[in-house]
Order: sequence, then C-alpha cells, then structure tokens
Amino acid sequence: MARIVGRPTLARNLRFRNPAFCNAEGWWHAGAYHHCMLFDLTDLRLFVATAELGNLTRAAERQHLSLAAASARIKALETQAGLQLLQREARGVRLLPPGEAFLHHARLVLHQTEQLRADLLEYGGGLRGHLRVFANTTAVTDFLPEILPGFLARNPRINVDLQEKPNAQIPRGVLDGRADIGIVAGRVDTLGLEAIHFSTDRLVLATSRKHRFARRKKISFAETLDEDAIGMQQGSTLQTFLSQITDNLGKRQKLRIQLGSFDAMCRMIGNGVGIGVVPESAARRNQESMQLALIDLDDAWCVRERYLLVRDRAALPIYAQALVDTLCQHYAEQQAAPES
Repeated sequence: MARIVGRPTLARNLRFRNPAFCNAEGWWHAGAYHHCMLFDLTDLRLFVATAELGNLTRAAERQHLSLAAASARIKALETQAGLQLLQREARGVRLLPPGEAFLHHARLVLHQTEQLRADLLEYGGGLRGHLRVFANTTAVTDFLPEILPGFLARNPRINVDLQEKPNAQIPRGVLDGRADIGIVAGRVDTLGLEAIHFSTDRLVLATSRKHRFARRKKISFAETLDEDAIGMQQGSTLQTFLSQITDNLGKRQKLRIQLGSFDAMCRMIGNGVGIGVVPESAARRNQESMQLALIDLDDAWCVRERYLLVRDRAALPIYAQALVDTLCQHYAEQQAAPES
C-alpha cells in the first residue's frame, strides 16, 4: 500500500507500511515498529537496477550516483525495513527473499508512477503513451505486423515497445510491471493474471508440393523427424517448444537452417530445402505464392489458444485498452467474415 506525501511534485516521496508490523486487519498493533518506510523514487530505481544488474557499482553508474551514495541508500532501505534485502558477495550482490518481494513491489510502484504521469499529461494534450508488450514469436513475426500499423495510424501519439519473449517468461514480465500486456499461446501458467482469449491458431506441417508427404491429409510430428527440417532461430518461442517435444520423443529435428521469420521459413520450404512446422495463419498466407502443401498434425498440442495477459483490464491506461480492443475486434471480424 502506498500514498504520495510531502511536496506536491509528482510522487517525490512514497510512504509504505511494512506488513511485518501490522495485524491481520492491516492496522498497527500495540508495541509495533511505529514509523513508516520513507524513500523516494531514486531509491526504487536504484534497487531495481541493482537487482537487474547484480552489481551495485554498475547500478550506481546507471542512476548517476557515486558508489558511496548508492551504498548508503541501499543500507538505509534495509535499516528502515528491518530486513536484509541483498546478500553482498565477492562478484556482486544477490537478492534475498525479502529483496525479491521488495523488487516486485518497487517495479509496480515505478510503473504506476509513470502511468500517473502519462494520464495527467493526457489532460494537457501532451501525452505520448508508451505501451510495453511482451509477446511470443508468432505474435511478433506473424500477426502483430499486420495489425499494429493500423493501430499506430489511428493513435499517432502512442508508441509501442514490442519485445519477443518465450511464453513462459511473459506472465512474469506482466506481473512484475515490466510489460503492460502479454501475448501468449498454448498452455501457460498465467500466475493469476487476467487472461483475455482473442483467437485460436494451430500448428501445421508445411512441405513443398513435390515432397512425399504432400498428399497426406494428417501426420504425427514424430513421423516427420527423419526428414530435413527448416526451423525458427534458436531461442524463439516455437523452436523452444518443438525442442521440448522432441526431447520427450527421444529424437531431434534434422535442422538444415534456422531463420528469423515464418515467411522466410515458408520460402525455404517451398523451394524444397526441407519441411517445417509453422502456424496455420502464416502457412496459408504463403501457401500459393510459395507453392506449399499443408498437412494437419494429429498431435493434441498443435491447437493453440491465444491470450492477452494483463494485471487488471479495468485499470489499463486508455491506450493499452485500445490495443486490447483492437486485437479482440480484429479476430472477431475474421471469425464472423465467413458467416456473412
């Protein structure tokens, strides 16, 4: 819980009650440690930088502080908390469990402060909304490049910071306040976030029309592993997922080349270099131009539900809500189109 106190500059000081000294109803109990934690945003930014870099010297440089001043600020935080937040080690610092909790809330407070600043600027006509999105490979390379140009054209004062992340890391980024919106597909632990379903996609096998699999209607992924394959780049969401599947099968894909986009994969597949597993949306977009044959996979994991992850949809800034609405509307119109 936080409230702004002190001088009327924007969120200069933040006063926190330490829950360790509260009773079950959240009120101070008799004999408790009576004063609140009092620190400014510089303390929070310094602590977050220290946690992310694992090094107080580099964190001090990032925040334009001397090492002595940075060390004194961290020590003051620990003194007020009555807990050690960081473990000092020979090669840097390591977060202790209380420090992990402090980091989580510090990120949220910094995000909320920035949101407050942006919302106030909107009333003065100076808003340039900054929307941070963590998304998986399919979103970044396939459908967002189709949807975002129209969104940005309709909202010329909004900027989008789009970062590709593995599905498993996206919920944590949203929960910690490093992203406003997360886009995931398939089975993912959402960590209690609000999940908004917006579309369904499936993975299919794409081959050249001359390949021996081209006449098949269905095939299991295991049957394809003896063939030369085209894959996404190492570390991409899809390639990481397929690597987990092959590990479970006890075999590996025979990857001839790994690429950075599904369109590039389809071009290689169409030219007969190998076969590849790609999202159906990307495969159908390239099917005629690249002369592809598409074969359904009969593995249960090939069907993937897509979700938008947010901490609280009702509390999103207007420009973040606008992107959520844009994505939901885009796929609702696509689904309705064949029926009209």
